[in-house]
Amino acid sequence: MKSMSLANIVELIGSSDKNWEDAAQVAITEAAKTIHGIRGVEVTDLTARIDSKTSKIVEYRACVKLSFGVER
Repeated sequence: MKSMSLANIVELIGSSDKNWEDAAQVAITEAAKTIHGIRGVEVTDLTARIDSKTSKIVEYRACVKLSFGVER
């Protein structure tokens, strides 16, 4: 009989005032507080909030999908 592995996937959005990489790391760090065994991350979308007065990015957002093992 073949061994099968299963994974859960959860989608989160992290935000940061630094950059998109930091925004993704914020999502991973927060998820790791309650999700054990995170194995991988897929960044699915990068967005930002712009200050209308200065036209500068004030918040970076990264939408990520995290995969982690199913515990039996």
